Amino acid sequence: MREQFGKKATKLDLEKYASSPQWDGKKFVNQEVTTMAINFQSLPKLLYKQFCEKEGREPIKKLPIIPFDKKAFLSPSETTKFIWYGHSVLLLRMQGQTLLIDPMLGNNAAPIAPFSVNRFSENTLALIDDFPEIDLLLLSHDHYDHLDYESIQKLKPKVKKYLVALGVARHLVHWGIDQDAITEFDWWDQTTVDGVAITFTPTRHFSGRGLTDRAKSLWGGWVFKTALETIWFSGDSGYGKHFKEIGAKLGPFDFAFMESGQYNEHWHQIHMYPEESVQAAIDGKAKKIMPVHWAGFSLAQHSWIDPVTRFVAESQKMKISYGVPKLGQLISVDAPYPHSPWWADE
Repeated sequence: MREQFGKKATKLDLEKYASSPQWDGKKFVNQEVTTMAINFQSLPKLLYKQFCEKEGREPIKKLPIIPFDKKAFLSPSETTKFIWYGHSVLLLRMQGQTLLIDPMLGNNAAPIAPFSVNRFSENTLALIDDFPEIDLLLLSHDHYDHLDYESIQKLKPKVKKYLVALGVARHLVHWGIDQDAITEFDWWDQTTVDGVAITFTPTRHFSGRGLTDRAKSLWGGWVFKTALETIWFSGDSGYGKHFKEIGAKLGPFDFAFMESGQYNEHWHQIHMYPEESVQAAIDGKAKKIMPVHWAGFSLAQHSWIDPVTRFVAESQKMKISYGVPKLGQLISVDAPYPHSPWWADE
């Protein structure tokens, strides 16, 4: 369990972070003032609801995952293909490269807490056995529901390069990843890998894996641009002005994976309501969208299907194209998107 904490920032780390425009002298900060409305008086009630009142917040039965078809995934394609594995885990095939985003495939999203937050699907770590070589593994921030020690360890033999938010490298190095294989990104930093231009984009969130490292690493989203398409992974975020800025600088987007889930009035500034997720996609000039950050864990008090039902309703209202694939379903960005409410059967 101690390994899951990762690595505390050293003096040298803090000196490096100080060169970032997002560093205020002690920590990384958002573009807009961002707070969480949680105090010591409300905390016991929140914790009780989180760990004890679970009716409707988890599926009645474990969610199935469509088996991985390596041949279909690796077959040549001009446009991007992807598979979503619940929460924010995305496996993409782009320009002949395999990318893996926020691969938290472990069973427990609260490994250091007294009560576990178990995954809606079973044996997800075993999925890694069938994955092909990972050209690029990308990490948006260091929260436990996005960065998992067990997943990183199992993926280690398959991964060639790691692209991570500034400050996240120290955890990976502590876990045995070669420093030379890791590139850290500040907001708006960009690199190009074999025809894919990758940019790290701002979000309105926070970071930390313990009581002493809050906001000691950065958080964000990712944009992927090829000669044929531009794809956006929003990352965890509250609603804010940065979405229009991302759209102005890097949009329009052919497809966008939008965070929709794990929201609550007490932390509304760091996680959007589903209606805001759709608006954020519109702000960013996305043409087609799908909700992520749901169907993996119950990290808030809403029902497990609330994020998707509200996202779909708002997408229809705003007349924006959307897709809601099943877990493990192989999707081509340029193909018709699945709209069936599969969650109603679970």
